[in-house]
Amino acid sequence: MTSHSAGSRLSALCSRPAPACFDVLSRTGFAGIDQGEDMEMTTSEYLQAVSRQIAELDHGAVKDVADIVYQAYRAGRKFLLMGNGGSGATASHYANDFQKGLLLAGDKPFQCMALTDSMPIILAWANDTEYANIFEPQVRTWAGPDDVVMGISGSGNSENVIRGIRAANELGAITVGLCGYSGGKLKETARHVVWVQSNNMQVCEDLHGLILHAVYTDVMGRVSDKG
Repeated sequence: MTSHSAGSRLSALCSRPAPACFDVLSRTGFAGIDQGEDMEMTTSEYLQAVSRQIAELDHGAVKDVADIVYQAYRAGRKFLLMGNGGSGATASHYANDFQKGLLLAGDKPFQCMALTDSMPIILAWANDTEYANIFEPQVRTWAGPDDVVMGISGSGNSENVIRGIRAANELGAITVGLCGYSGGKLKETARHVVWVQSNNMQVCEDLHGLILHAVYTDVMGRVSDKG
């Protein structure tokens, strides 16, 4: 095939109309929720929106999560995190911070892991059952009574996260949800919740990262004092 014909075929492919599902996603967002006018902001407006959410955040709820994580560390219990997309990246990020940071600062390791990090396990469960089932079997494998299981979902309605939290509740684990928008099912399912009351997914994800950095900093301070 000549480079000219290859280029023509590529041009034809790229000029095809996008599938209808892409049009739906562009309007509703990848969480299946209406992004609304909150998506249309300048950089200054966006930073102001983040600042407003920080000011309106329930600081007591954040402190409660810090207490829960610290107590889990002191008692030698596990801390499991899960989420999808950006929330999955947040789960991986903070599993790294808590596992490495507390081992360096404290007197013992912290069994902290993100259920997003084993791609073969995720693909196996998604392929052999369904994507909504990628976290629940992992929770049932690793979680036990009084372990901490955190679900992160901007919409609050990620079905695989909800199933994981329900399983953790059944096992007697301490469940924590970080959510946004209306809070969704996660707000009603997790035992402890920090709710970012924003209808902008990026703002929700930024606040979830800030919340976990605040929790990490608080726990690190206590562990370092004891160490």
